[in-house]
Amino acid sequence: MADFHFIRPWALLAFFALFLVLWLLKRMSVAHSGWQQFLPGHLARVLINGTQTSKPLSLTLPFIIGTLGILALAGPTWQKLPQPVYQVDRGSVLVMDMSYSMYSTDLAPNRLTRARYKASDLLDSLNEGEIGLVAYAGDAFTISPLTEDINNIKLLLPAITPEIMPELGSNPLAALTLAHEMLANAGHLEGDIYWFTDGIDREDIEDINEWSRSFPHRLNILGVGSSEGAPITLPSGELMKDDSGAIVVPRTNEKRLYGLASKGRGTYRTIANDNADINALIALPPGLDSEQEEGESQNLGDQWQEAGPYLLLLLLPLLLGYFRRGTIVALLPLTLVLMPQKQAYAIEWQDLWKTKDQQAQQQFNQQNYSQAAKNFKDPLWQGSAHYKAGDFEKAVESFAKFDSSDALYNKGNALAKMQKFDDAIEAYQQALEKDPELIDAQKNKQLIEELKKQQEQQQQQNQDQQNQQQDNQDQEQQGQDSQQQQQQGQDQESQQQNSEPQQSDQQQGQESEQQQQDQQQSDRQQGQDEQSEQEKQEQQAQAEQEQAEREQAEQEQQAKEQEAEQQNETPEQQQARLAQEKADQETEQKHQQLLNKVTDDPYLLLRNKMQIEYQKRRQHGAPAGVQKKW
Repeated sequence: MADFHFIRPWALLAFFALFLVLWLLKRMSVAHSGWQQFLPGHLARVLINGTQTSKPLSLTLPFIIGTLGILALAGPTWQKLPQPVYQVDRGSVLVMDMSYSMYSTDLAPNRLTRARYKASDLLDSLNEGEIGLVAYAGDAFTISPLTEDINNIKLLLPAITPEIMPELGSNPLAALTLAHEMLANAGHLEGDIYWFTDGIDREDIEDINEWSRSFPHRLNILGVGSSEGAPITLPSGELMKDDSGAIVVPRTNEKRLYGLASKGRGTYRTIANDNADINALIALPPGLDSEQEEGESQNLGDQWQEAGPYLLLLLLPLLLGYFRRGTIVALLPLTLVLMPQKQAYAIEWQDLWKTKDQQAQQQFNQQNYSQAAKNFKDPLWQGSAHYKAGDFEKAVESFAKFDSSDALYNKGNALAKMQKFDDAIEAYQQALEKDPELIDAQKNKQLIEELKKQQEQQQQQNQDQQNQQQDNQDQEQQGQDSQQQQQQGQDQESQQQNSEPQQSDQQQGQESEQQQQDQQQSDRQQGQDEQSEQEKQEQQAQAEQEQAEREQAEQEQQAKEQEAEQQNETPEQQQARLAQEKADQETEQKHQQLLNKVTDDPYLLLRNKMQIEYQKRRQHGAPAGVQKKW
C-alpha cells in the first residue's frame, strides 16, 4: 500500500459540495410540518417538537453514498499494470555517400566496405523509432522509406554501390534535403540525420550551413577516411584518374565535417575500429515534438490499475432502499459519471503508421510475395513480387508497363520461366537495344538460344526415331501379309478340289431349303410386327451395355497390344527405347539447369527505380552540386 494514491485527486474537492448538500438537507428536515412557517421559532420548538411523532431524517446513509461515489471518481489505486516497452517516436535517416571516392583504399579494404559495416552497427544501436536510408552521388535517392524494420535496410546496404547511381559527382545538399522531406512527410518535426561521408568540397559548406539553420534536425557526421588519403581502386582493379591523367587521391578534411556537425547541433566522429564512434553519434537523447511530449504525459496515468469501479459495487446495496422512495433518480447522474468508459481501438495500425509500399516491402522481405504483390503500387516491385511467388504471367504484365531496359530484362526472365523462349529472346533483344552494356541480358539471351536449339534438336531426334520405328513396323506388317496370302491360296486350292463332286447334291438340296426359308421368313415377319414397346426398351438397354463392354474390351486389347509390342521387341529395339528414355531425362535436367542459370538480380529493380526518378528530375533541371567523377 506504499504506492496508494488517487489518479484524479482533484475529484476530492467534491467533498465540499457533499457537505453543502448535507447541510441543506439538514435544514430542510425541520420543515416537515406546515406550521413551521407560520409560528415563531420559540413557539415552534415548544409546540411542534413536543408533539412530533415522525422519525427525524438521517443523513448517515447519504453521507456514505456520497463518500463512496467521490472516492470512486477520484480513482484510488496502489497497483501498477504491466506495460509494454515504451518506444520513442523517433525519426532518423541514414545518408550514405556513394561517390567513387568511397573506393579509396586508405581504409582496408576500402572506405565503402567500412562504411557499410558501420551502418550495420548503427542500425543495431538504433533500436527505437523509424529509420530511412538515402544514397547520393551526383543526385540523391530514397533507398528505403522510414521503417521500423532495420533488417530491411540491412538487406539493401550491399545493393547500393557507386556503379548503380545514375549520375556521378557529389551532391550532399540534395541528400540532406531529401532526408528532411522524408522526416516531414512521416510527421517528424525534428529528427536525427546520420551522414556517412569521406568529405565535401568547399563550395558545399555554405549551402549545408544554411540548411542547418533552416531545419531543426540534428546532423551527426561520421568521417570515413583519413587526411593522407589513398588512390581510388575501381572494382575492375584500375586506378581512377582525372582528366589530365593523374591518379586521384581523395583526402578527408575533418575540420570541415566537424564544423558542419557543430552548426547542425550534432556530433562528429572519425571512423574507429571499435563502436566508440557509433556510441558517440547516438549518445544524445532523441528529441520529442511538443505534441509527442503532451501525448507522453497523458499516457502516464494508464500504468495504474484503478479500484474506483469496485467501490461502485458497494453502492448497489445502499441504493436499494431509495428505489421505494423514488430518490434514486437524483443519484443517476452521479452514477453515470462514474461509469468506466472503454476506448475503442478500431484503427488498423498497419495502415496508420505504414504506407502500402512499406507494408509490401516488409512482406516481400518476409517472403510473403503474394500479399506483397497486392500491396505494391510500383509495377516493377509488383512484378518482382509476382516473379518470386511463381506467378510469371502476372509478372510479365507488370514488367510490360515499363519500357526501360531493366523492365524488359525482367520480363524476359519471367517469359523464360514460362518456357516461352521466342518471346524471352525478343524481350532480351529489346533490352539490349536500349542498353547495349546490359551484360546479364546478353548472357541470358545466349542461354535461352542454346536451350531452344537443344530443344529443337531433341524434337528432331524424337521425330526421326518415331519414323524409323514406323518403317520397321510397316516392314513387319508386309511380311505378315505375304504369309497370310500364301496360306489363303493353299486353302482355296484344296476347297476347289473337294467342291466339284458335291455340286449336284447341293443343287438338289437348295430347292427344298429355299421353300423352308420362305416359310420361316413369313413367320418371322409376323413375329416382328407383334413386338411390344417393352422389348424395344430392353434391346436399347442391352445395346448400351454391349457398347460399354465393347469399349472396355478395346481398352484391354490396347493394353495387351502395348505389352505384346514391348515383349516382342528385339534387344536392339529395347536398348534404343531405354536410351531414348535416358536421353529425355537428361535433356529435361539440362533444361532445368539452364533455366536456373537465368539471372534473378533484385538489385536491378533498385537501379531501375533510381534511373526513372532521375529522368523525371532531369526534365525539371539538373541538380546542384559539385560535378566531378569522384
